[in-house]
Amino acid sequence: MASTTSINGKEIFDLLRDDIVAIEEQFGRDTVSNVAAITEIGEYLRAGGGKRIRPALLLLSAKLFNYKGDGAVKLASVVEIIHTATLVHDDIIDEAQTRRGRPAANTQWGNSMCVLAGDWLYMQAFKIAVHERNFRILDVLIELTQQMVEGELLQMEKLGKPISLQEHLDLIYRKTACLFSVCMRVGAILGGATDEEEKRLGQYGRQLGLAFQIVDDVLDLTASESVLGKPVASDLREGKATMSVIHALDHCTPVERSHIETILRDRAFNGVTHADILTILNRYASLDFASHEASRYAESARNAINMFPDSEIKRALLWAPEFVVAREK
Repeated sequence: MASTTSINGKEIFDLLRDDIVAIEEQFGRDTVSNVAAITEIGEYLRAGGGKRIRPALLLLSAKLFNYKGDGAVKLASVVEIIHTATLVHDDIIDEAQTRRGRPAANTQWGNSMCVLAGDWLYMQAFKIAVHERNFRILDVLIELTQQMVEGELLQMEKLGKPISLQEHLDLIYRKTACLFSVCMRVGAILGGATDEEEKRLGQYGRQLGLAFQIVDDVLDLTASESVLGKPVASDLREGKATMSVIHALDHCTPVERSHIETILRDRAFNGVTHADILTILNRYASLDFASHEASRYAESARNAINMFPDSEIKRALLWAPEFVVAREK
């Protein structure tokens, strides 16, 4: 049997190829409405692509227990629809102009129409989930949606303000890691996992999601606009203090702190450039701190699934944290 470190991204894609194609087709069917605008917005969002890491995690979790039914594809489409709905609402709240290198949906259809399309996507996701007739899964998905909405509201309350590292971790759990965790739990529930197995896979998803968001936030500060598909340092421009920035605020001089706080408050680089901020972050190794934390959470994710016997699916799950930490976009 191959070692637990031998699988790679191509092999994971091979494992899931047919299912991912089925999810894309399911997503396309699930976002068709009698209202043409909803169908157009849904197709525009689906065509925008994305890593599809969340539905892939649900599939892998179910496959870990040799699940054979069609519920995994249906529910993987559900979680991707929920994720898409959050992106629609996020872009409206953040007044985003671009998403994945294309105009954000709200710039094409307007805020009012996109708010309602996002609401419709949420309701459609739950309508599909109800067909599985599994109250455990419905409970998990409802709790997820509440956590994500609470996370968005909490973030709005804290925009423009320095926040503590613990406050930041709570925010990124609600906004990102909670969905990763739920994907793993839903797959486990489908596969008939024990409570302990579901708990371990939920922990795996939580830690992986935290690593994913921390890396995302570092890339927002360091990658190019062409790679990101959106303006660099978007978080700072929106008044969001992410882990690197929080670390720098805790270690920098009063003058440097004033520079960072001014950007957060004004939500603009007035008198301070992006390069100036990178200089401060590098001076206090704040980017390295965040990257190290991401690696620590990724390792914690791997450790959470040590109890499972070696298999092709486990090797895929062990590789995912490596991919999350090493990615460049």
